[in-house]
Amino acid sequence: MNRSSQWTTSLADAQPVPYWLDDPGRPRPEPALTGAESCDLLVVGGGYSGLWTALLAKERDPGRDVVLVEGREAGWAASGRNGGFCAASLTHGLANGLTRWPDEIHKLEELGARNLDAIEAALARHRIDCDFERTGEIDVATEPHQARELEQWYEEIRRAGLAEGIEYLDADAVRQQVDSLTFRAGLYDRRGVALLHPAKLAWGLKRACLALGVRVYEHTPALTLRPYGAGMAVRTPYGSVRARAVALGTNVFPSLVRRIRPYTVPVYDYALMTEPLTAGQLAAIGWRNRQGLGDSANQFHYFRLSADNRILWGGYDAIYPYGGRVRAEYDDRPATYAKLAGHFFTCFPQLEGVRFTHAWGGAIDTCSRFSAFFGTAHRGRVAYAAGYTGLGVGATRFGAEVMLDLLAGERTERTELAMVRSKPLPFPPEPLAWTGIALTKWSLARADAHGGRRNLWLRTLDRLGLGFDS
Repeated sequence: MNRSSQWTTSLADAQPVPYWLDDPGRPRPEPALTGAESCDLLVVGGGYSGLWTALLAKERDPGRDVVLVEGREAGWAASGRNGGFCAASLTHGLANGLTRWPDEIHKLEELGARNLDAIEAALARHRIDCDFERTGEIDVATEPHQARELEQWYEEIRRAGLAEGIEYLDADAVRQQVDSLTFRAGLYDRRGVALLHPAKLAWGLKRACLALGVRVYEHTPALTLRPYGAGMAVRTPYGSVRARAVALGTNVFPSLVRRIRPYTVPVYDYALMTEPLTAGQLAAIGWRNRQGLGDSANQFHYFRLSADNRILWGGYDAIYPYGGRVRAEYDDRPATYAKLAGHFFTCFPQLEGVRFTHAWGGAIDTCSRFSAFFGTAHRGRVAYAAGYTGLGVGATRFGAEVMLDLLAGERTERTELAMVRSKPLPFPPEPLAWTGIALTKWSLARADAHGGRRNLWLRTLDRLGLGFDS
């Protein structure tokens, strides 16, 4: 049997469902809304963005009447399908933030660190068990040019006073942390990333919301949004909600504020989960400190250990469907699973024979600056946050704070940020959006194969502030 056949065989028993959601402890959904409701604040969306908004609204004002509606079940979409990397960064990484907001990057990093601390404190306060481990993350170089770039980047952030808690690792040092012959260097962020069980986080936030008196309705999609008197009205399949204010946490799904829709597109990401590793298999790769890892290619992989010592291996392919539609059939892509399996065993040949138990995908809300944007509509009665581009596990809590600040009309250290006051460029209509995204993806893959050299298209995007290298 050749190696390609062995890699394919490893997928024979993989179920096409997210590992995190395939849990016998999954909570029962709350009943759908029937009839008319009224409240002070309506939150639309039962992922992290909506759940944090509802929870923080009640913590800020326990007397506030809060309703949350979710089209399916809390955590079923991106919040239950991601890799469980809960990063302090609010800007999709320090490099992206430093490029876009150099004058306020120190403030953004400070707010991000405080936000991650606040998440950890909230988990303790509400007794949310989601396998939270503040183990950090290592960005690894797998090619000589990536190793050079990592070392240069470390020197740049060190001179800028942004390297606290970050350590440069040469080839020997990184392989002492996790042993792969492909690893040539690494940057170890020891405090800026936690790992967790993403679905258990969503379920725990829902339970905490219910305990504080939030009325949660699942299988209740919000169909329309319109002004009603001094507030807003939302229609649902079996009823309606009238609210003084509305917070939209719908992210990748079409916004109820139509003018916001061109600012995001769905990009599909895929992941595999292995069976639990034996003690001998863990020892063979030396993964003792349980950090998250991600490689430094443009088409990158992210990987981590679960609480029961499985390896999640995801990333690389980022698939944009023509027309930007979110459809269930895009959640399963065997061609990508086969590709990921081959990459896994190239990284860890010591694990030959390991099987994958789960393989799945999901849509990420991507915007042209690769980090969240915010705003209001309907004379300040509606707030929104979207565009987290795959790094929303931690940043959605910050986005919830921003939405609540905006709805209150408050000037805060968050609302004064240029990041909060500005918008990304919208995506063009089809076929321009598909053509531009396809050309960018092709160019990034070409740069990976040619020592990191960026072609004219990528250099043009860099000059326009649209460049992305991770």
